Amino acid sequence: MLTSLALILLLPGCDVIGDIFRAGVWTGVIVIVLVIALIIFLIVRLIRWLK
Repeated sequence: MLTSLALILLLPGCDVIGDIFRAGVWTGVIVIVLVIALIIFLIVRLIRWLK
């Protein structure tokens, strides 16, 4: 049961990544860099807010 639950949760994420790279490698790279930058930005803001 856990295996099927894990597959249900993980496969849509794999589909999204597959669609991004079908659109082009550079498009995928740009999207990934932007997402990582957004995550870093939010973490920095959270750390500053907690101080």
